Amino acid sequence: MNTIRIDLFADIVCPWCYIGETRLQKALKERPDLRVEWNWRPFQLEPHLPERGTPWKEFARTRFGGTGRAQTIFAHVAELGATAGIEIAFDRISTAPNTRMAHSLILMAGEHPRRERLVRRLFHAYFAEGANVGDVETLAAIAGETGLNKDEVRECLQNGQGADEVERSQREAEHLGVTGVPFFIFNGRYAFSGAQSHEAFLRAIDGAMAGTTASR
Repeated sequence: MNTIRIDLFADIVCPWCYIGETRLQKALKERPDLRVEWNWRPFQLEPHLPERGTPWKEFARTRFGGTGRAQTIFAHVAELGATAGIEIAFDRISTAPNTRMAHSLILMAGEHPRRERLVRRLFHAYFAEGANVGDVETLAAIAGETGLNKDEVRECLQNGQGADEVERSQREAEHLGVTGVPFFIFNGRYAFSGAQSHEAFLRAIDGAMAGTTASR
C-alpha cells in the first residue's frame, strides 16, 4: 500500500479550513489504496485575541467591514458548506475564541485517525453548535467524547501543555510563507492552498504520488 503524507496548516475557527478538509477527506475516499499520514499543523488566524476570546458580533463587525458585509460573506460561506455536506451557522456563534488551547488539544490526540476525528468534532462544535472552543471545560468535554480522558486533558490545558508547539508551528508557517489557511503540503514537497474543488484535490493527490504536483 502506498503512503501519502499530508501536512495541513489550519485553524479550527476557519470555515475555509473546514470546507477544504471535508473536500480533501472525500477525495481520499476515492483513493482507498493510499495509506494517509495526516499531520495537523497549528495556525492561529487571530493569535492576539485575549485568552477568554471576544464577543463574536463585535469581532465580526470589525473583522469583515461592518454588519451588512459580514452577513453577505457568511451567507456565501454557509452555502458552500452545505454543498460540501457540512453545517456552518454563524448566527449560533457567540465568541471569537483564542484557539491556542484547541490546537494544543489536537496535538494531544495522537495519530490519525483519532486526531482527525477530534478535528472534525471541533469544527462541528464551533460552526454548527456555536461552542466556545477556547474554553477549557468545553474542550475537555469534547476530548471525552472522542476517547481522551477529559480530566487529564483539562489539567494539561490549564498547565499550558502544547503551547510551545503551537507557537513553533506558527513560526514555521511564517517561515514557509504561509499567509492564509488552509495550506496543504503533500509528501513534504507539494504545496496546495485554499478550499479547492473535489477534482482539484484529486489532481493534487495523484500528482503528489506521481511526483508531478506543482505548487499553487
